[in-house]
Amino acid sequence: MKFISHGAAREVTGTCHELQVETPKGLRRILLDCGLFQGHRAEAARKNAQCSFDPRQDIDAVVLTHAHMDHVGRIPVLYKRGYQGPVHCTFATKDLAHVMLQDGGYIQEKDEEYFRKHLKKSMMLSEGPLYTQQDAAECMALFSGKNYNEWFPVCDGVQAQFIEAGHIVGAAMVLLEVTERGEKQRIGFSGDLGRSALPIIRDPARMPPVETLICEATYGNRKHEDIQEARGHLKDAIVRTARRGGKVFIPAFSLERTQELIYDLHLLWDAKEIPALPIVVDSPLAAKVTEIFMKHPECYDQTMYEQFLSKARHPFQFSLARYSETAEESKALNTTPGPMVIMAGSGMCEAGRIRHHLKNGIADERNTVLTVGYMADNTLGRRLVDPAVTDVKIFDEFFRKRAEIVSINAYSGHADMADLDAYILGVEGMKNLLLVHGEPGQMDPLAERIKHMRGEIAVFRPEREEVVSL
Repeated sequence: MKFISHGAAREVTGTCHELQVETPKGLRRILLDCGLFQGHRAEAARKNAQCSFDPRQDIDAVVLTHAHMDHVGRIPVLYKRGYQGPVHCTFATKDLAHVMLQDGGYIQEKDEEYFRKHLKKSMMLSEGPLYTQQDAAECMALFSGKNYNEWFPVCDGVQAQFIEAGHIVGAAMVLLEVTERGEKQRIGFSGDLGRSALPIIRDPARMPPVETLICEATYGNRKHEDIQEARGHLKDAIVRTARRGGKVFIPAFSLERTQELIYDLHLLWDAKEIPALPIVVDSPLAAKVTEIFMKHPECYDQTMYEQFLSKARHPFQFSLARYSETAEESKALNTTPGPMVIMAGSGMCEAGRIRHHLKNGIADERNTVLTVGYMADNTLGRRLVDPAVTDVKIFDEFFRKRAEIVSINAYSGHADMADLDAYILGVEGMKNLLLVHGEPGQMDPLAERIKHMRGEIAVFRPEREEVVSL
């Protein structure tokens, strides 16, 4: 059996890993996720357009952990290039993937339109957008929803089950049982491993015994703040900005992060810890995602039931909050005086309405830009939080960063170094550990700690397209 990483190898975005299994009926090839690379535009275009395999002939099945675009975003590309096999995922992930991929297709089309109009060239290496809204809609016929903790066949010689990952609604770890040359071997894939005690969703489950674990390493060398402290920092930033009469701009992923923030803002308003100011979720996608959240109570934790559902209260709707969907509503926010809070995608500021709000507000010292998630290298979001950068380029114009920049890392949906150590060391029977989805500065210290604490485990940090024999 062989493992090959086609993405998120010693980097964070673009997860796409392959397992090759020899069966009595021949070689079977399985993809674990197939996501978009996010970063420098030219590099992203190149990596997202490339495939080192033929989706039509080479791939037998896709097992999808969750619906974030860096994990699901290239499945329409597989479909466009001839893939007709199944995409196995949880039921909630299937529902979320439908709206996420449609939105992704819309962004691809609009970005292509902008490039051709203003730069007289295609944004992609090939002609046309990476995929269209029609590609996104049609590929959903491949998706097959599954329950948590139930075995299902993936292909000849391979069965799998989904285990709660605690990352976003519908997110799962994957347990694979592979039969090769008459011998069985179990492989675990963390996907994006979540954290305990986050609001809304259940805590991560424990990975059963496996011989090989494929594990993310996003924050392999960083400790997160406590979520209660994060709520306090959120309150302080809003109160401080409101006193200045400014606006708080929050670039937030429409899937999970926006809902977590609305949830916390609801609690802060209930406790009268923030002033009565408009809180606008400026994202049609976030509105659709929030509706799907309410359709999947099987993913909620006990606190969600106790604080909201048992009292017939909607966690994502309250008197201060409203959802802005049309372009006209979004544009009107630019001329509406503060104080107010505006949440908009994308989370790394590479697309979506947040760029328009930043263009209009980043140079105003009354305002605050509040980041609440990971910012990949070469993204506008990373340049915003980098104190060494004084001017940022938005829509081909440079703007001085005069707004206050605040980063709250506790809202991360990823496990931190303590979580990862405990998770990995708690897996019984492990012989091989493959670290993925992490930059070297986070991954390498994690690898060294594990080797020091469990010297019998072979630790791999595969490069892109490197073949690891298991």
